[in-house]
Amino acid sequence: MAGRKRSRRAKYITLYSPFLMKETKHELIGEPIETEKGRHQWARCTRSRHSQLVNLDSIEADSDRSKAVVHISREDARKYSPGDEYQIGDVIFHSKWDDVGIVRSKEVTSTGGKSIIVHFEKNNEKRLIENLQ
Repeated sequence: MAGRKRSRRAKYITLYSPFLMKETKHELIGEPIETEKGRHQWARCTRSRHSQLVNLDSIEADSDRSKAVVHISREDARKYSPGDEYQIGDVIFHSKWDDVGIVRSKEVTSTGGKSIIVHFEKNNEKRLIENLQ
């Protein structure tokens, strides 16, 4: 029996793109992140390729999608430090990359250390060390 190749079906939504100043098609990227404020997921504009964080629960509940965009900024984020501990849903700022991201998951490394998976606005998904002693 031959194995079937599964293709990943992309989901698209129409959102206002602040870079193009009009509504454009956005691709939902990554997996939804469960937070106390609802399910969040990154949406990337198919034209400008800029990403913005959206609240999926707001999109489903309200026809006005402009309210669904979650505005995260450098000022709202915690500065990343390998010695700190983070929770899923925390917004962090990485000063070396000048990028803001949200913690998607936590893992234990092969050496027994701790790491976090962060989806950044510019750098996509990165694995970072946390709670370094």
